[in-house]
Amino acid sequence: MVHATTVLAVRHQGTVVMASDGQVTLGQTVVKHGARKVRRLYHDKVLAGFAGSAADGFALYARFEAKLEEHRGQLERASVELAKDWRTDRALRRLEAMLLVADERFMFLLSGTGDLIEPDDGIMGIGSGGAFAMAAARALVAHSPLDTRAVVERAMAIAADICVYTNHTVTLESLP
Repeated sequence: MVHATTVLAVRHQGTVVMASDGQVTLGQTVVKHGARKVRRLYHDKVLAGFAGSAADGFALYARFEAKLEEHRGQLERASVELAKDWRTDRALRRLEAMLLVADERFMFLLSGTGDLIEPDDGIMGIGSGGAFAMAAARALVAHSPLDTRAVVERAMAIAADICVYTNHTVTLESLP
């Protein structure tokens, strides 16, 4: 299990919103509260967030961004190619991070074991608080009139209340 963060992506009502908390821990110590673990890639058309080691997450961003450029922004193709590389490349396999990526059409979780997972319901969470945020988002989408941004904000707050590796400082990006 990847510790040290929560990243949540939700596709709902024609909008995609991705958020992460800002907490960075070193062992049992919180060393930073406002890190940005979600960013826009490929001409602001793709959202990406990582959970795990910061250095490894940034290495994944760079690799994934190169794949997006190589495949002219095609998220599905870039994700498949990165997953293949990640599974076969010795250096990549040692990375201790996961990546959550989304555009207006697709959403994928990528991991070093070669996982490439597309959620059934347009809701995906990663990191130590990912399951909490994902469960909260599913409940809010099914049982509230909230828009996508509000669902993500509330789900992240719920995860931060439960997970010790997640704080209430949230970075949020949305498409379109």
